[in-house]
Amino acid sequence: MMVPTEVDITLALPPASLARLKRLPLMRTAGKNGKSETEVAVYFDTDKRRLHRKGLTLKVRRVGKRHVQTIKATGSGGRLAAREWESEIADEKPDLDRARGTALEPLLGRNLGRKLQPMFETRARRTTYPLGDGKGSIALTVDKGRIDTGRRSQALCEIALHGSEAGELFALAREIAQAVPAQLALKSKSERGYGLLEGSDGAATHAAPIDLPVGTSTRDSFRIIAHACLAHALGNEQALLAGDPDGVHQMRVGVRRLRAAMSLFADILGNGETAAIKRELRWLAGELARARELDVLVSRVLAPVKRRHSRLDGVASLSHDLAERRAEALARAQDAVRSARFRALAVDIVAWLETGQWTRPHDDLVRERGDVAIELAAAAELDRRWRKVRKKGRRLTELDPPARHKLRIGIKKIRYATEFYASLFAGKRASRRREKFRAALEQMQDRLGELNDIVVHEGLMATIARQSRPGRRGGRKRAFAAGLVSGREDARLDAEFAAAVEAYAVLAKVKPFWR
Repeated sequence: MMVPTEVDITLALPPASLARLKRLPLMRTAGKNGKSETEVAVYFDTDKRRLHRKGLTLKVRRVGKRHVQTIKATGSGGRLAAREWESEIADEKPDLDRARGTALEPLLGRNLGRKLQPMFETRARRTTYPLGDGKGSIALTVDKGRIDTGRRSQALCEIALHGSEAGELFALAREIAQAVPAQLALKSKSERGYGLLEGSDGAATHAAPIDLPVGTSTRDSFRIIAHACLAHALGNEQALLAGDPDGVHQMRVGVRRLRAAMSLFADILGNGETAAIKRELRWLAGELARARELDVLVSRVLAPVKRRHSRLDGVASLSHDLAERRAEALARAQDAVRSARFRALAVDIVAWLETGQWTRPHDDLVRERGDVAIELAAAAELDRRWRKVRKKGRRLTELDPPARHKLRIGIKKIRYATEFYASLFAGKRASRRREKFRAALEQMQDRLGELNDIVVHEGLMATIARQSRPGRRGGRKRAFAAGLVSGREDARLDAEFAAAVEAYAVLAKVKPFWR
């Protein structure tokens, strides 16, 4: 008889929204049975943060008179794939004898006990509400308090759902996320604490390396990759809401990487649920796109024109016009990220990754594909896509802008695949080849990106030249300035095209690292 697997889903909630949460029908019923207690947890590490660098967490929490030590190991799969060991100990100091048989054991032999010190503390009032009864019962807990490093602190307000029926948990999480501004929390309290220590909380984040052990099934590998891509995208929410252009860019990159992963693993994913996720990701990508496009136009294209033609009235007017459009595009992106649709999408993606139809295929062929070791599937997929890119790249001089854009997307997918599969081809020879291959892909992608930007920017300038924003004078001067920008972009077209041809010549000679 199989023991049901316990599942935890955590949602972050602004403290001011707790009152709205408690007014939900499910909470009005459960509120009568809620039990509260204060929980204090101290997180330990060395001064060089050795545990954190290894993906480990060590904390001692006090509940009443009890002390519980928790050791957690988080791999590429993120919070939902974390392994955890708990034991009751005598006092507030870590008991490393209880770390035997855990992920911390390999680090125990180097005077670790003397090097451990408190890093930060979480203090929260935890209220637990039982929802339902019987085998499918769900516990809902609300933690409200602070994370404190001694020098910096941050409000803590989370909803945690715990139970054995994953489908019910995700349905409940989606219901809550649509009713109140509760967002799926992929960052643990530990990660937030370390962010406070490093001063990186709220900053734009880049993609983290992905570890795929050789022999992992293709199905499990996709789940690991997709979780990492989602964490990358959601990790930039605060930076985007704060108006950081890099936050917009990195969330967009995270979404692109997730969509690329879905394309790379398309032969094990195809069903209606997958199509629905793709549609929502396209929506999100579209909401982010204009803000990024205008930021590139203003910072990389308009800025040189302003420096050279600062005395022209039309340049100042155009600059003001584009600044307004960029602000509007940023506001649109922020509205999308604040929306219930965005919050539901985050929950739906994780639910799809953990319990979707693709995880238990009925088709024998699809099931066999998912069971194949990832190093075999990765090599075959890279071969297939590399042949397509080389075939289209040889005709680069004949391609029109839409075809060049498709080639760029194909190159971008191979580049992402190169990053996803890095740990599978990690020998010295393979690593050298992989780095040369990745660098050549990046150069080619950048050159094609510049060509695509020229087309996009010329289209934007043509639109601005035709349109007159309400209440704005100086339309002719602004149109003239827009012409200057278009002329500057057109003037670099030949040079960028020649650079793209040269970049492809270099890429075509690079040896594949996966063979």
